[in-house]
Amino acid sequence: MALPTEIKQWTTSQDGLKNLKETTTPLLTPGPNEVLVRINTISLNYRDTEVVMGLYNHHKTTGGPAPTLVPCSDMCGTIVTSNSLSWKEGDKVLSIFNQTHQKGQVKAAHMKSGLGLPLPGVLAEYRVFPDYGLVRKPEYLSDEEACTLPIAGLTAWMAINGMRPLGQAGGKGETVLIQGTGGVAVNGLLIAKASGAEVIITSSSDAKLEQAKKLGADKTINYRKMTDWDKEVLKMTNDEGVDIIFENGGAQTLRKSFNCVAFGGLIDCIGYLSGKEDAPGDRLNTNVLALLRNVTLKGILNGPKERFEEMLAFYEEKKIKPVIDKVFGFAESKDALIYLFEGGHFGKVVIKVG
Repeated sequence: MALPTEIKQWTTSQDGLKNLKETTTPLLTPGPNEVLVRINTISLNYRDTEVVMGLYNHHKTTGGPAPTLVPCSDMCGTIVTSNSLSWKEGDKVLSIFNQTHQKGQVKAAHMKSGLGLPLPGVLAEYRVFPDYGLVRKPEYLSDEEACTLPIAGLTAWMAINGMRPLGQAGGKGETVLIQGTGGVAVNGLLIAKASGAEVIITSSSDAKLEQAKKLGADKTINYRKMTDWDKEVLKMTNDEGVDIIFENGGAQTLRKSFNCVAFGGLIDCIGYLSGKEDAPGDRLNTNVLALLRNVTLKGILNGPKERFEEMLAFYEEKKIKPVIDKVFGFAESKDALIYLFEGGHFGKVVIKVG
């Protein structure tokens, strides 16, 4: 198949979702140890909306974005040209978020290799990648399902297994509290249940909680109806608390997470959907809160390639199917990002490029 000389892409000046622009650009040619990928599907993350809106500025180690940027980081594609011994034409691949983060703890240098900021992202028809910046797509998944895994899947995997040694995934017999029903949350539910954990999930929507039950959630809490949801978690666990918390809320939820985590438990700091600045009122110091129940507070910045491949092997073994809320066409990319930002989704929002 002949390749085009020009391709379509979406660009942002980080000045708002409605100002996202579809443009054309010359097709790049891969250099040594690089591959050209035809992008088939892209999944969206909350981070992408922050980038487009100019709000993703708390990670100073990224070095900041270019004036004009192609957003988005998660894609499934097909290699059409390979200058690498690692890949051949026709291979189906997934992107890695921080391209140079191959193993171990993320370092400041890796943050400069993030797709969709500071590097050009994947909201385009084609993209050149270094051969180390990709992993193989599991065959049992569709392109739409597979593209949801680089950030949402791996972040959820690291929340449950990042504190355990590589190759020693756990979760069996543990209790996991998951806040919300977005991409990370739903992947966390699927991973935890496949691992043998008990899952409590919170949402402001009874309809979404019913969907979560169908995916295996053991207990659910509507936090709008039950504002003291931390007390309900303790009641559900016979005052023991939960072993792992997906702390997706931030300012309005962290204090309550400290209240209902088990002694020796883990609070994974993943998101800040309720705000980046603490709410007024109870200002008990974080050190004291951690000491009260001997808690580990861990920030999750995705994970390395080696843990991504570990996660994909687990997904393949358990035949886990990611949950897709809605699929948009490439020409509808702006609408897709606006839809995600409005927060009505359950699972992942996907863009089909072809």
